[in-house]
Amino acid sequence: MPHGPHQTVFPAPAPEWTQFLEAVRYQGVYPTRERAEEAAHLVLAGLGRQLGGEGRVALAARLPAEAARLLVREIPATTPLTGQELVAELAARSGASLATTRWDTGSVLTVVAGLAGPDLLDDLLDQLPPGHALLFGRAELSQPA
Repeated sequence: MPHGPHQTVFPAPAPEWTQFLEAVRYQGVYPTRERAEEAAHLVLAGLGRQLGGEGRVALAARLPAEAARLLVREIPATTPLTGQELVAELAARSGASLATTRWDTGSVLTVVAGLAGPDLLDDLLDQLPPGHALLFGRAELSQPA
């Protein structure tokens, strides 16, 4: 059916929370959805402390409602952490090792990157200090001086 000049076209709805968790579970090779949910809660809250402004709102709109709530309920830090500092902060909060936390962070943020899409992800990475691209499953390209 063609769209008339006054008809609003909405983007496809964000995947449901359970589908999001299954994607995280698959990406992280977690044995249970509960384990994937633990990782998702930790990492989405941590990401929420790193992002502010329009990028945060745009990302929340592309996530399932539960994931968006986890992201936006956090108060953004005045100075975002580097990717390495973020992993260390999440490890301290969870009590897990740095290696496990790095795995969890990459597993969740790779799924988030897929939902964000390349253009929004580029915008988000521009807002964040170095080291986040790898967490989102992208190569960290150095910028010319």
